[in-house]
Amino acid sequence: MQPNMKNVNMLQLEALVHLVGERSFSLAAKRMFLSQPSLTKHIRNLEDALGAEVVNRASRAFTLTPEGRVVYDYARRILKLREEAMDRVMRARESEAGDIRVAASTIPATYILPYALGEFRAKFPEIRTAVRAADSSEVIETVLVNGAEIGFIGKKPASAKLVSEPLWRDRMVLAVPAAHPWARRRSVRVRDLEKEPFVIREKGSGTREAFERCLAEAGRADLSQFHVAAEMGSSEAVKEAVIAGVGISVISVHAIRRDLKFGVLAALSIEGCPIERSFYLIYRRQFDLMTHHKIFLDFIRAYRPESLSLR
Repeated sequence: MQPNMKNVNMLQLEALVHLVGERSFSLAAKRMFLSQPSLTKHIRNLEDALGAEVVNRASRAFTLTPEGRVVYDYARRILKLREEAMDRVMRARESEAGDIRVAASTIPATYILPYALGEFRAKFPEIRTAVRAADSSEVIETVLVNGAEIGFIGKKPASAKLVSEPLWRDRMVLAVPAAHPWARRRSVRVRDLEKEPFVIREKGSGTREAFERCLAEAGRADLSQFHVAAEMGSSEAVKEAVIAGVGISVISVHAIRRDLKFGVLAALSIEGCPIERSFYLIYRRQFDLMTHHKIFLDFIRAYRPESLSLR
């Protein structure tokens, strides 16, 4: 019979090791809290998988066959490795040190997390974080396939496989260059936006979805009615396009913090279309949080980004 080691399982190996240790089927069964027929069945299934007997049944004294001695030696090593692995896992759970893979949409990745991680690193230098930036839809997919352990996005995910918590508030404003005729105004009407060259984010962006939702709620046309001058893949690119005079745009107030401070850009509200949203913390519902993940999540939940006013 051709051996098929794929059919060998841990219970069969445990049964063999206890059988050798006790030199008795009945005593080995008691050690494993099994009935003697159950233990005998595990040994028989092991022999069927190996295509050879492991115990000399013809001998009155308990002995292993040559094949049985080979399997017994490996079984002891495998079970020892299992114990070591469990010990390492338990020590890892209790340790504050560790690595965390984070995926975040543009605004959190560029304008919030760097400051948050600076404070976090000062408090917990043994915990390392790696941040990957993408749009909200990509972040959701990355977390779902375990490409990242924790995510930050600008829209509530629909997947039941994810835990999501509203984390930070965001306010989006209309950004115009300092020399724009609207720069000294506090607000504009939605219909006025349709006449201006406009810079938009790519599809899948939480910023774009929030703006489109606001337009729909205000009873206005969608972005197809706008004079779209450019579509950009990040908030930083949108901001630079506005500064360069390509067009005006709706953008998170977090993204233009310095530009407002130094008078490079002006920020206006849109009448009848307040655009506010939450950034969400997400992770897989089946994700087994370890100590360093819990420390990070507790810190992030308590962290508050700097708030900004328009004027």
